[in-house]
Amino acid sequence: MLLDDNFATIVSAVRAGRRIYDNIRKFIRYTMTSNSGEILTIVLAPFLGLPIPLLPIHILWINLVTDGLPGLALASEPAEKNVMHRPPRPPDEGVFARGNWQHMVWVGLLMAGVCLSIQAWALYAGSEHWQTMVFTVLTLSQIGHVLAVRSEDQSLFSLGLFSNKPLLTAVVLTIVLQMATIYVPQLNPIFRTTPLPPFELAVCLVASSIVFVAVEIHKWTIRRSNGRTARLQPTAS
Repeated sequence: MLLDDNFATIVSAVRAGRRIYDNIRKFIRYTMTSNSGEILTIVLAPFLGLPIPLLPIHILWINLVTDGLPGLALASEPAEKNVMHRPPRPPDEGVFARGNWQHMVWVGLLMAGVCLSIQAWALYAGSEHWQTMVFTVLTLSQIGHVLAVRSEDQSLFSLGLFSNKPLLTAVVLTIVLQMATIYVPQLNPIFRTTPLPPFELAVCLVASSIVFVAVEIHKWTIRRSNGRTARLQPTAS
């Protein structure tokens, strides 16, 4: 931009800057929400009369693999279609503004609520695999969450599942590695996991999709609210 006085270069630079800033917000939103979900799951369990749901090895695995690989892949997220239609953001605006910290709180609580509900159900049903189920639900919930936070208001289905191939690769790899910790016998003693029967695995898959569905519904309400606001604004004559 400093070497070229072409206006198109300035537009490209602004677009690139907004994309980078958006991706930083998405990375912080994803990692902080994941961490809050983990902390709340562990902290709230004793208050509900439940045993500690996760072991240190589970937390380490989630932080290194589930948070790490998809979180880094968010940096390759392409610019959103409306990125140049937004007004300039206030220069003193922080990365937690515009609903970011509220998202971290309510999604973290939802994530913890889903995990603790699965734990309580598994214990009530007499399942010996309850800790593996909590570990799996928390991991897969975060995978669903990273797909949902690719945009703050646009649906994943409008963005396209293949529009960020590095993220899709990281998601698939994380799921494969998570399944390996459950079904590879050599890894069971390391991660203190046990193979889940098909029914319990299905329960984990359904429960872990709740976070993704909730975030997508929230984004739908944002789009609907923005559309209603745009219709109510007077047009220039």
